[in-house]
Amino acid sequence: MTTELWLLVAAVLLGFAQIILQAQSMNMQRGYRWNAGPRDEILPPLTGVAGRLNRALRNFLESFPLFAAAVLIASAANIHNGLTLWGAWLYVLGRIVYVPLYAFGVRYVRSLVWNVAVLGIFLILSGIARGVT
Repeated sequence: MTTELWLLVAAVLLGFAQIILQAQSMNMQRGYRWNAGPRDEILPPLTGVAGRLNRALRNFLESFPLFAAAVLIASAANIHNGLTLWGAWLYVLGRIVYVPLYAFGVRYVRSLVWNVAVLGIFLILSGIARGVT
C-alpha cells in the first residue's frame, strides 16, 4: 500500500476524531438528553468552541471527498510520485493543524493552513496529470 493510501487512512481517522470532538462539545452545550432525543426542536446555533468545532468538521467534510478522490484516482492509475506524496502529506498535516487553530479561534493562520491543505489536493492532481503524460 502506498504512503498516499496510508495518509488517506489517517484522514479517515482524523474525520472520526473530529466527529467525536464535535459531538462531545455539542453535548456539553446542549446536554446528553437532547442528543438522545429526536432533536425535533429548533435550537440556536452552537457557540464558542462547540460552534467552532462544528464548523471545522463541516469544513473537513467539504474537502475530504476531494482529497479521497484524488488519492484513489492516483492509486487506480498506479501513479505515485513526489507531487502525490507531498500533496497527501500537506493535506493531512494541514487538516490536523487546522482543527486546534479553528477551535481556539486563531485567525489568519487558520486560513493559511486551510490553503496548505487545499494546495495538497492540487499537488496530487498535478502529480496525476504529470504521471499520465
